[in-house]
Amino acid sequence: MADDATELVTLPVVGMTCAACQHHVEDALRATAGVAEARVDLMAHRARVTFDPTVSGPEALVAAIRSAGYDAVLPRGESAGEQESEPSGGGSAEKAYTMLAAGAIAMFAAMPLGTEMGTLDHWLMRGLPWLYAAPPDGLRWGLLLMTVVLVPWAARGIFVNAWRGVLHRTTNMNTLVALGTSVAFLYSAYATVFPAPGMQVYYDAVLLILGFLLLGKSLEVRAKRRAMAALDSLSRMKTVTARRIVDGVETLVPLEEIRPGDNVVVLPGERFPVDATVVDGRTTVDESMLTGESTPLERGVGGRVLAGSLNYDGAVVCRAESLGEATVLAQITRMVEQAQGSRAPMERLADRASAIFVPVVLGLALLTFVAWMASARSLPLALANTVAVLVIACPCAMGLAVPAALTVAVGRGAQLGVLFKGGEALERLANLNVVVLDKTGTLTVGRPVLEGVHPLGDMDSDRLLALAAAAEERSNHPLAHAIVDGAKARGLKWEAADGVQVLPGRGLMATVEGHECLLGNEALLGEYFISLPAGVPAAAPGVTRLWMALDQKPAAYFDARDALRPDARAAVGALQESGLRVLMLTGDSAAAAAPMAAAAGLVEVEAGLDPAGKLARVRQLQQGGLRVGMVGDGINDAGALAQADAGIAMGTGADLAQEAGDVLLLRAQPSAIPAALSLARATLGVMRQNLGWAAGYNLLGIPLAAGVLYPAFHVLLSPWIAAAAMAFSSVSVLANSLRLRRWQAGI
Repeated sequence: MADDATELVTLPVVGMTCAACQHHVEDALRATAGVAEARVDLMAHRARVTFDPTVSGPEALVAAIRSAGYDAVLPRGESAGEQESEPSGGGSAEKAYTMLAAGAIAMFAAMPLGTEMGTLDHWLMRGLPWLYAAPPDGLRWGLLLMTVVLVPWAARGIFVNAWRGVLHRTTNMNTLVALGTSVAFLYSAYATVFPAPGMQVYYDAVLLILGFLLLGKSLEVRAKRRAMAALDSLSRMKTVTARRIVDGVETLVPLEEIRPGDNVVVLPGERFPVDATVVDGRTTVDESMLTGESTPLERGVGGRVLAGSLNYDGAVVCRAESLGEATVLAQITRMVEQAQGSRAPMERLADRASAIFVPVVLGLALLTFVAWMASARSLPLALANTVAVLVIACPCAMGLAVPAALTVAVGRGAQLGVLFKGGEALERLANLNVVVLDKTGTLTVGRPVLEGVHPLGDMDSDRLLALAAAAEERSNHPLAHAIVDGAKARGLKWEAADGVQVLPGRGLMATVEGHECLLGNEALLGEYFISLPAGVPAAAPGVTRLWMALDQKPAAYFDARDALRPDARAAVGALQESGLRVLMLTGDSAAAAAPMAAAAGLVEVEAGLDPAGKLARVRQLQQGGLRVGMVGDGINDAGALAQADAGIAMGTGADLAQEAGDVLLLRAQPSAIPAALSLARATLGVMRQNLGWAAGYNLLGIPLAAGVLYPAFHVLLSPWIAAAAMAFSSVSVLANSLRLRRWQAGI
C-alpha cells in the first residue's frame, strides 16, 4: 500500500502476450529510479506502480515500459478498469479464419509435392485429377506467393513483437512462434527457388501455425473479457448526469457539478448517481449488483441509497452525501480491481517457471534439431520436429493458470456481495480449519432493543436514560444504539456529553451535565473500584446488561436483548458440515451468550472476552497448529481480525474492522460466511487444475513434439497440430476458470 510519500498509478500496457512479457515489463519498471513496487496484470493488460513522485513520474514509467519492447500510455481520467489497452479480438478472428482456410488449401495443394503416395493421395487423384497434373514448380510458387501475401497481413504483429524482443534482448511466446515459422518458411522458399529431390515445402504448416495462434488469441481475448465482466458491470453502473433541484427548478447537469448537500431527483428506472439520503418520496431499490442482495429494498424518508443502485417504482428526492471516488460503488470497484490484479502465493511457482521457459524451450529445440540430424540424417525430419517443439511450447497457459481463476472468482464474489482483498487472502481463506465468530452484529442482528431501565438510587429512570443517551450518542456500539433509540422512543431530550472516551470491550466514560459517567460491563466498574449493589437479580437468558455509574457510585443498569439473524443456524451448520471447527467469542456475559449460541447450533462458546482476550484466544489456536478465520464487525474485533490467518469483516461494521479484514461481506448475513469459504475453496481447486494442465501439457507436449515416441511407435507430431494444441492450451485454462462465473452458494 502506498504511503504518504509515494503515489500509485495504473498504466495500460500494450503488446504483452504471455507470462514472459509480464516479467519483462515488471523488471523494467522495478529497475526505474523511485519505483517502490510494480505489479503487472496479464489478464487486464495493466501495470500498477507505486513510485516516489520526487524521483520519478508517470512519463518515466511509460518510457521504461517502452524500453522493454512494449507500449504504454498515460492514464486518462477514468479508472483503469475502463481503459482500453488491448484490441477487441474481432479483427484477429477474421484473420485467423482466413489463415486457417489458406492453410487447408495449401495442405491439399502440397499433396502432389510429397515423396510418397498415401491413401489420401489416391482419393485426391480421383477427385481432383487436375491438381496432380499441375506442374510441381507452379504449385510451389503459387504457395509461396500466397504465404508471402497473407503472413504480413495477418501475422505482422507477431513478427514485429518478436523482433522488438530481440532488439531488447528478451524472449517471449512470439519469439518461439516467429522463429519456428520463419525457419519453416525460409526452408520452403529455398526448396521453391532451388528445387531438388527429397526437399519438401512447409507453407501449409506456416499458415496453419499462425492461423491457430491467431484463433487462440481471439478466443483468449473473448474469454478474458468474460472473466473481467464483473468489473465492467460495476463500471457501467456509473451515471454521467443527475437531475439537480435548485429553488424548485429541476435541471439535468453533469455529475461532476453535484456537490454534497445538493438535492437530486431520481425517477423510476434510473440509477442513483450518488450515495444519498431520501428526503422526499418512497420507492424500492435494487442493490443486487452492489451487495448481492437480490430482494428489492424499501426506502423512504431518511433511508440511505447507494450510487449505482436501481430505483424501481417511485420518484424520490435525495440529498447527496458521498460523491465520485467516495461512493460505495467506487470503493467496491477499486477493491475488485486491486484484488483482480493481485498475486496469489500459488502463482510464485508458475512465475519462476515462466521466467526461464522460453530460453529452455529454445535450448530444447536446438537439441531436437541436433539429435534428429545425428540419428536420421534427414533435414526435413529435423526441421519439422524442431518447428513442432518451438510452436507447441506454451508459456501463456502457465502464466494465466492462477490469474484467470483469481480474476473470475473475485468478480463472482463481488456479484454475491463478497469482496476478496487479493489472491493471498483468498488462498488463506480456502485453507482454514477453524472459524471464530463474534456474536453481536455477526450472528445477531446487532441492533439490541432496550427492555428495561433499573435505577439503583433516587434518580428516576427517564433522567438516567437521558444521561446514558448523552454519553452513548457518539458511540457506534450496538448497545449504544439501544440506549439512544430507547431514549428517543420516550421522547427524551439531553445535552451533549463532554470528554467521551470509548474503552473497547468494556464501555465508555464521559462527563454529562457535570457528572462523571461510566457506562459498561461489570469489569469496567471493577477497574474503578466501584462495587455493585447486592441483591440485583441476574440477567435473564439472552439479555445483555449495561451498568451505569455516576460520580463513582452505581446509578442504574440497563437490560437489552438482541435477536439472532434468521440464517445464523443454517450458516453455522454449513460451516460445521464442511469440516470446520466453529467457535463463538464474545464480550457479553455467559448468560447473554449461551442462549444465542444454543439457538445457532454452537457448542464452543467463550464469553466475557475483551479485545485483548479475543486476540489471545486466536493466537492460542494458531499456536496449536490451526489455521484460524475470524469473523467480526466491530472495533472490538479489529485486533483479532488482523491476527487471524483470514479476517472476515461484516460490511455493516466499523471502518477499522473492514480495513483489518481479508474479506469484506457486503451483506450482513451469516450465510455469506460459508459462501465465501466455499467460493475460495472452489477457486483454489480451479487454480490447481489449471496449473496441473499447464505443466502437464508442456511436460508431455514438448517431448512428443520432439519425437520421443518415434523409435518405438513411429509417431511424429506435425507442426500444425502442435500449433493447434498450443493455441487451445491457454484457451482451455481460461475456459476452466470461467466455470467459476456459474458458481452458486450452497445455502
